[in-house]
Amino acid sequence: MKPIAIFRHAAIEGPGYLAEFLDERNISWQLIRIDAGDAVPQTASEFSGLVFMGGPMSVNDELPWIPSALSLIRDGYNKDIPLLGHCLGGQLISKALGGMVTHNLVKEIGWGEVTVTDNDVARNWFGSLNKFQAFHWHGETFTLPQGSTHLLSSAYCVNQAYALGKHLALQCHVEMTPVMIESWCTSGAGEIAASSSPAVMSVSEIQRRMADELPKMKEAAAQLYATWIRGLPE
Repeated sequence: MKPIAIFRHAAIEGPGYLAEFLDERNISWQLIRIDAGDAVPQTASEFSGLVFMGGPMSVNDELPWIPSALSLIRDGYNKDIPLLGHCLGGQLISKALGGMVTHNLVKEIGWGEVTVTDNDVARNWFGSLNKFQAFHWHGETFTLPQGSTHLLSSAYCVNQAYALGKHLALQCHVEMTPVMIESWCTSGAGEIAASSSPAVMSVSEIQRRMADELPKMKEAAAQLYATWIRGLPE
């Protein structure tokens, strides 16, 4: 099998638990470090899947790599190569496939409940899971591309996930690990302190709840990733 390409857009926003999940199943993957100047491949044909992680930028920013990333996503979609996006990554997929990315009504940071939509597609991705505490860190939101199916919502953001066939886009961060959460809390402490959003949790509360919430979110992530890898070519 060709490797899965995983795109990192910020040094502290790597693949996290997804890397562990793939390694445990001996699925090869290649990290493409956009933050370190790695070039976006011109074609998706050399990969079995394309995964896009988070980042502090907006897909609407005029950054030199964004048009190339959008083009690669469209190439992967047209070639039926599975796409997976986390937060910024989900927004990239949405914009590439005809959706829009705009400001969310409020910023979401920290733990927050997401509810699985009641439809057959959501059941395929989430199994018997109806809701769980996801990790959030975003101020923007995406619309659903034509033909996609809504999967998740939260009290502060309606579009938390959607599927389009074998492709999955998430607004929330299910890939988190303890190290990632601690590093984000350190680097983002100023942003949290400056926010007046009712959906922004304090650093102390994020850390206090991590031991309880992270294992349950990991189970949800494993369910999603297991469904996603079934779409990979043999």
